[in-house]
Amino acid sequence: MNICIVGAGALGCAIGAALSEAGSAVWLINRTPAHVAAMQARGLRVVTPEGERVVAVNAALHCAGLPVADLVIVLVKSFHTQAAIEGAKPVIGPDTVVLSLQNGLGHEDILADAVGRERVMAGKTYLGGVMLAPGRIIAGTVGKHTYLGELAGRMSERAQAIAAEFNRAGLATTVSDNILGTMWDKLLVNVATSALSGITRLPYGGLYDVPEVRDTAIAAVAEAMAVARAAGVRLSFTAPEQAWIRAAEGLPAAFKASMLQSLEKGSVTEVDFIHGAVVRAGTRHGIPTPVNTTLVACIKGIEKALAYHVPDEAINTQGAHT
Repeated sequence: MNICIVGAGALGCAIGAALSEAGSAVWLINRTPAHVAAMQARGLRVVTPEGERVVAVNAALHCAGLPVADLVIVLVKSFHTQAAIEGAKPVIGPDTVVLSLQNGLGHEDILADAVGRERVMAGKTYLGGVMLAPGRIIAGTVGKHTYLGELAGRMSERAQAIAAEFNRAGLATTVSDNILGTMWDKLLVNVATSALSGITRLPYGGLYDVPEVRDTAIAAVAEAMAVARAAGVRLSFTAPEQAWIRAAEGLPAAFKASMLQSLEKGSVTEVDFIHGAVVRAGTRHGIPTPVNTTLVACIKGIEKALAYHVPDEAINTQGAHT
């Protein structure tokens, strides 16, 4: 299968490395010259609990001139979705499937407007990645699952084929006939740790050592679950503690939530598509969301503070992670 990963930061590279090693024809697209140049020159260095290895990969700054893909995986930050799908059009042919594995809610509608709803599939992944340096990542794939499905909920051959490609690469993947519920399940996991990691600046090892953080996380997830139920969403989680536990499964103590990684680079976060999505849906369905509202306010405040002073090292690495 020919696969193009648009937004190949840490997570996209972790997925791309596994697929490449399994024999898929993968192109990693990232807009940061240093990251792409490092992969082109020396391969992708992948750090896991078992050690470090170098994976030969195809990397480029853009899609122009690349072969048509069977599958385009979109992994850019939520606010770059429109630009990303426009940039991916050179590799989108008559039978290309576009799959979003992004955090939060709402990307599928943006993609559908750009390429047609019949081309788009939705997915959520619990895989993780951390950008250590250009061309070097931590990959968190052990014990982590990926779910994908058709927007209409049907079980299709193309969805099964994509899942088979992922599973062949050791990326445990299941086709879901309840992708909306799956998306909310992943949102709950993001709600558990995203903003709290960004606010405290703690990697998972430290984050899970603070009882007050755990209590706040569970309260935030409980709000989101109440909103989902009011919206008629069928969840797999039955208690907020499950999302808190799931968030850290299979990840090293040094792992950092993507929201923290963004803040450390001096970049804006996806808080509007995660905790903000809970707040907006809560407003629509009359469910109070004071904890998530507070977390959004705190992250927005940190983003504002960073706008006044962005460290030189943040400028040098900006854009190297998705």
